[in-house]
Amino acid sequence: MAQVDFYHLQNQSLENVLPKLLEKAYATGKRIVVKVGNEERVEFINGILWTYTEQSFLPHGSKKDGFGEEQPIWLTSGEDVPNKAEFLFLVDGALIDTQSGENYSRIFNIFDGNSEAAVQQARQFWKDLKAAGYTVNYWQQDSSGKWSKKA
Repeated sequence: MAQVDFYHLQNQSLENVLPKLLEKAYATGKRIVVKVGNEERVEFINGILWTYTEQSFLPHGSKKDGFGEEQPIWLTSGEDVPNKAEFLFLVDGALIDTQSGENYSRIFNIFDGNSEAAVQQARQFWKDLKAAGYTVNYWQQDSSGKWSKKA
């Protein structure tokens, strides 16, 4: 069963945090799918990953780019996983059912701590995953941007 890590955004935006977390996940050699709330946001995230820094590059693509089976990082708003990803990132309120989570070795749920609706959704998702037997972890960012695991 997958390990699920909840990342509570409070001091930084998704646009600042997601590329850094993806870099770490990509460094493991695992394939990744990023499930985004809607298709417009897929293209927004696609643009962010091309421009977030001049010093590094994250190979990625979306349905618009094609060649899904060759993409180490796949961006989608749907259920498609053409790259046979082992890691799943959920952003912008995207969710999966607990059975679908069994297809991954690790799931990263990144949610906006400044949105009461996002916090409530994350709490319910946490409860659902715990009840289904998943190992769940909660990560919170301090003012300097460092993540710490909370008990």
